[in-house]
Amino acid sequence: MALKTIPLFKWSEPRIRTLHYTWLAFFITFLIWFAHAPLMPVLKEYFDMTPAQVKAILMLNVAITIPARILIGVLVDKFGPRKSYSFLLAFCGVLCLLFAAAQSFEWLAVMRFLLGFVGAGFVIGIRLVSEWFPAREVGIAEGIYGGWGNFGAAVASMSMPILALAFGGDDGWRYAIGSTGVIAIIYSYIFYRGVRDTPEGSTYFKPQKAGGLEVTTKGDFIFYALMNVPLYLALVLLTWRLSPTGLKLLSAEGTLIAYAVIAGLVVYQWTKIWHVNKHLFTGEHPAAPRYHFKQVAILNIAYMACFGSELAVVSMLPMFFMDTFHISPVYAGMTAGCFAVMNLFARPGGGLFSDAYGRRKILMICLIGQALGYGLMSQMDSSWSLAIAVIAVLATSIFVQGACGAVYSIVPLIQRRMTGQIAGMAGAYGNVGGVVFLTVLSLVSPTSFFYLLAAISAVAFLGSLFLSEPKGHMVETDEHGNVHLIAVE
Repeated sequence: MALKTIPLFKWSEPRIRTLHYTWLAFFITFLIWFAHAPLMPVLKEYFDMTPAQVKAILMLNVAITIPARILIGVLVDKFGPRKSYSFLLAFCGVLCLLFAAAQSFEWLAVMRFLLGFVGAGFVIGIRLVSEWFPAREVGIAEGIYGGWGNFGAAVASMSMPILALAFGGDDGWRYAIGSTGVIAIIYSYIFYRGVRDTPEGSTYFKPQKAGGLEVTTKGDFIFYALMNVPLYLALVLLTWRLSPTGLKLLSAEGTLIAYAVIAGLVVYQWTKIWHVNKHLFTGEHPAAPRYHFKQVAILNIAYMACFGSELAVVSMLPMFFMDTFHISPVYAGMTAGCFAVMNLFARPGGGLFSDAYGRRKILMICLIGQALGYGLMSQMDSSWSLAIAVIAVLATSIFVQGACGAVYSIVPLIQRRMTGQIAGMAGAYGNVGGVVFLTVLSLVSPTSFFYLLAAISAVAFLGSLFLSEPKGHMVETDEHGNVHLIAVE
């Protein structure tokens, strides 16, 4: 099959309009999510924060995103992307304004914790884009959505300091961050008015039961339950880092409460999984159309390896460049920022090549390239020239972002009615990777850190060997019991 692009500037086509509405919504969520990051030196001075409190704010920013992506995946499958994205944008826009109005560190920390919800917006667009584009184009469409939307973090990094200076005064940071909340609230209305869940005449398939993925065998039920464990272990790890034995943000009592809440979430999640799938053991209801849960599990691990490593590397590269090559913070930020900028091109490229040459093949190529790239980066030291180091980083980034695009070229082709939940679980694993890798980084040298990323990438590559290429048709049943065949190639 030849490479097939899509007419990105043909606004008269409803699917193209929907794609632009959707990536811009994702762009705004990332703008909100990372608006505080470039202003942390200002916030540190304004609230007289200790280094531990600064680290705590950065960790709180991703803490709730892990369960939020699971929750949002359930909601989007049940209520549809149009309502879900509009609500999330408006809700998080208000939270952003409350963050900008903070008068104490405690207020700041609570609002930053709640703003982690905005990171779940990614899941909604995956389902929406998959409704509007056929399988032969879904890879490039999802890649554009993910890659261009992710660029919101880079824009936040570049624009927030400038806006804070433009507003002037000690409170300039408030107006800069608050402006992103206003943008989100306004755009929530624009999005609601401009987008439909499906093309006219199409059916929006919903899960037969809400609250968990439907699986089709007893073995898959056990596999699915076990695959939820790392999501909550990551939350335990975050709690430990914020406890009196870590960054000391939480008291001993607060830590115990956090652990109890996580345990409650585990019990609740497993209860919902049982509720959705108990017919496998009781025979109460006929099984849903079949699919193999191993597909979901392999994509979870692959996304943990690619997006999880991206989150960690983007966070540590500026300091690494400063310490290794003795350059200024501004120069280090610019050179390290190249890793994230590649989202604009490499993630859509991963989807484009997946559509044309095979999704499993492209994912495997990207993962092995990523493993080799991180292995190369582990050798970087002061004996390298800065130019060669940047080239190595760029080359690795191409494979990392390409793998992200390849993963989400497959996610919508497993089971249409559960795309939100599958995307949510894979996305949550990406955040788990970020949390785990950054925690490891705090304990080992950068060389060992890059070796770890190379090893995880190699494990994901081995897993992709067992991935089945989506072919033929997926079977879906609508709310009236009518059976539909949907092409996946």
